[in-house]
Amino acid sequence: MRSENTLFVGGPLDGRVLPVLVGMTGQPPKTYEVPVPHDDDRPPTVHLYRRVPGRVGRLGLPSGWKYEYDPEGKTPGTGLKWPWRKPR
Repeated sequence: MRSENTLFVGGPLDGRVLPVLVGMTGQPPKTYEVPVPHDDDRPPTVHLYRRVPGRVGRLGLPSGWKYEYDPEGKTPGTGLKWPWRKPR
Protein backbone atom coordinates (compact mmCIF):
# COMPACT_ATOMS: atom_id res chain seq x y z
CA MET A 1 0.00 0.00 0.00
CA ARG A 2 1.17 3.51 -0.73
CA SER A 3 1.30 6.29 1.85
CA GLU A 4 1.68 10.05 1.66
CA ASN A 5 3.20 12.36 4.28
CA THR A 6 0.35 14.61 5.40
CA LEU A 7 0.37 17.72 7.63
CA PHE A 8 -1.99 17.93 10.63
CA VAL A 9 -3.23 21.36 11.77
CA GLY A 10 -4.78 21.97 15.22
CA GLY A 11 -5.67 19.57 18.00
CA PRO A 12 -3.25 17.14 19.63
CA LEU A 13 -1.32 16.49 16.38
CA ASP A 14 -0.74 20.18 15.54
CA GLY A 15 2.27 20.65 13.27
CA ARG A 16 3.07 16.96 12.84
CA VAL A 17 3.58 15.30 9.49
CA LEU A 18 2.48 11.66 9.50
CA PRO A 19 2.33 9.03 6.77
CA VAL A 20 -1.30 8.36 5.82
CA LEU A 21 -2.37 5.48 3.59
CA VAL A 22 -3.90 6.59 0.30
CA GLY A 23 -6.61 4.81 -1.68
CA MET A 24 -6.67 3.62 -5.26
CA THR A 25 -7.24 7.19 -6.51
CA GLY A 26 -4.16 8.49 -4.67
CA GLN A 27 -6.16 10.50 -2.13
CA PRO A 28 -6.10 10.05 1.65
CA PRO A 29 -9.41 9.40 3.48
CA LYS A 30 -11.81 12.33 4.01
CA THR A 31 -11.67 11.97 7.80
CA TYR A 32 -8.94 10.75 10.13
CA GLU A 33 -9.73 9.63 13.68
CA VAL A 34 -7.11 9.67 16.45
CA PRO A 35 -8.02 7.77 19.66
CA VAL A 36 -6.25 9.10 22.78
CA PRO A 37 -6.32 6.61 25.69
CA HIS A 38 -6.88 7.63 29.31
CA ASP A 39 -4.94 6.36 32.34
CA ASP A 40 -8.07 5.16 34.11
CA ASP A 41 -10.80 2.81 32.86
CA ARG A 42 -12.63 5.45 30.79
CA PRO A 43 -12.98 4.85 27.03
CA PRO A 44 -10.48 6.69 24.83
CA THR A 45 -11.22 10.21 23.55
CA VAL A 46 -11.49 10.27 19.76
CA HIS A 47 -10.24 13.39 17.94
CA LEU A 48 -11.48 13.94 14.38
CA TYR A 49 -9.56 15.58 11.53
CA ARG A 50 -11.04 16.53 8.13
CA ARG A 51 -9.14 16.54 4.84
CA VAL A 52 -8.75 19.94 3.14
CA PRO A 53 -6.65 21.03 0.14
CA GLY A 54 -3.07 21.78 1.18
CA ARG A 55 -1.75 24.12 -1.46
CA VAL A 56 -3.85 25.50 -4.29
CA GLY A 57 -1.97 26.16 -7.53
CA ARG A 58 -2.51 28.80 -10.17
CA LEU A 59 -5.27 26.83 -11.87
CA GLY A 60 -7.18 26.33 -8.63
CA LEU A 61 -6.29 22.66 -8.34
CA PRO A 62 -5.02 21.29 -5.02
CA SER A 63 -1.49 19.93 -4.98
CA GLY A 64 -1.52 17.87 -1.82
CA TRP A 65 -3.76 17.56 1.21
CA LYS A 66 -3.68 18.41 4.90
CA TYR A 67 -5.92 17.55 7.84
CA GLU A 68 -7.57 20.23 9.98
CA TYR A 69 -8.85 19.51 13.48
CA ASP A 70 -12.64 19.39 13.92
CA PRO A 71 -13.34 20.27 17.59
CA GLU A 72 -16.98 19.13 17.38
CA GLY A 73 -15.87 15.71 16.16
CA LYS A 74 -19.07 14.78 14.35
CA THR A 75 -18.79 12.18 11.64
CA PRO A 76 -20.70 12.92 8.42
CA GLY A 77 -23.99 11.14 7.74
CA THR A 78 -23.69 7.80 6.04
CA GLY A 79 -27.00 7.99 4.17
CA LEU A 80 -27.33 8.15 0.42
CA LYS A 81 -27.27 11.59 -1.18
CA TRP A 82 -29.65 11.64 -4.11
CA PRO A 83 -28.96 14.40 -6.64
CA TRP A 84 -32.62 15.11 -7.42
CA ARG A 85 -33.73 15.83 -3.82
CA LYS A 86 -33.72 19.29 -2.31
CA PRO A 87 -31.43 19.92 0.66
CA ARG A 88 -33.27 20.32 3.96
